[in-house]
Amino acid sequence: MNLVYLKYAVEVASLGSINKAAEKLYIDQPNLSRSIRDLENSLGVTIFERSARGMKLTADGEVFLKYAKSILGQVDALETVFREGAVHKKQFSVSVPRASYISEAFAAFSKKVSEIDSAELFYKETNSMRTIRNVLEEKYKLGILRYAENFDKYYKEMMEEKGLACELIGEFHYVLLMSRESPLAALPEITYRDLAPHIEIAHADPYVPSLPLSEVKKEELPEVEKRIFVFERGSQFDLLAENPDTFMWVSPVPKVYLERYGLVQRVCPENRKIYKDLMIYRGDYKLTELDKAFVSELCRVKREAMS
Repeated sequence: MNLVYLKYAVEVASLGSINKAAEKLYIDQPNLSRSIRDLENSLGVTIFERSARGMKLTADGEVFLKYAKSILGQVDALETVFREGAVHKKQFSVSVPRASYISEAFAAFSKKVSEIDSAELFYKETNSMRTIRNVLEEKYKLGILRYAENFDKYYKEMMEEKGLACELIGEFHYVLLMSRESPLAALPEITYRDLAPHIEIAHADPYVPSLPLSEVKKEELPEVEKRIFVFERGSQFDLLAENPDTFMWVSPVPKVYLERYGLVQRVCPENRKIYKDLMIYRGDYKLTELDKAFVSELCRVKREAMS
């Protein structure tokens, strides 16, 4: 089978047009059309439905696309491994939510690199849906999902459908994070009503992609009048430290971050929602010694932060 033809077909499927794909691939449209037909003939299936509106995948085409992407991904990975002697390097990669205890665990885990002759570590903070995609496409070997317990069925069914293995890292209630100088920090007990006049800092991307952002936020968060959305943790700590009128719902934070940024965390008795952190990886993937070392640090830091 011609790998070039696979790349052509994937590009056509992505753009839905022979003309656009030909332009992007820098080849003539007739040659691209002929290559796609040759590919279909060699496989004995029709990959695309052709119409005046463009190219649409058939049912067989959907199956083909899944395997074609996997094959091309494996070829790219193989080329990367043998490029510039990378075959001798140990690799670790994880896609995670924006959580301080996970970041602290990764920092502690990274010290183990000193004991290895050659290694590469990849750490990506993003939302749950992108983490699932990263693991499925083998961009990252491990992933950690975070979601409210009431979405457990949604995610567990998705994991099973996509052939992903999963292990529970921990369950917890969100706590409130704020500056030591915040008026909230002096309260003996914080209620939802106490939060209303203050500014909430929240991560901007929703956890459940099948729901609109407004529905997810309504499900996840008590209502406030003022909210700042951020995409990375550095901004949230700076905002909390500099503006005593801000607060944030977070998983329990390691003491090192509280001391570094002059923050405190408080429990809100009204918040009874349970959240879960779930580690995922492909069902056919076997955890390496580096993976196991990271999980060990993760569990240690989680216990300390949530004790």
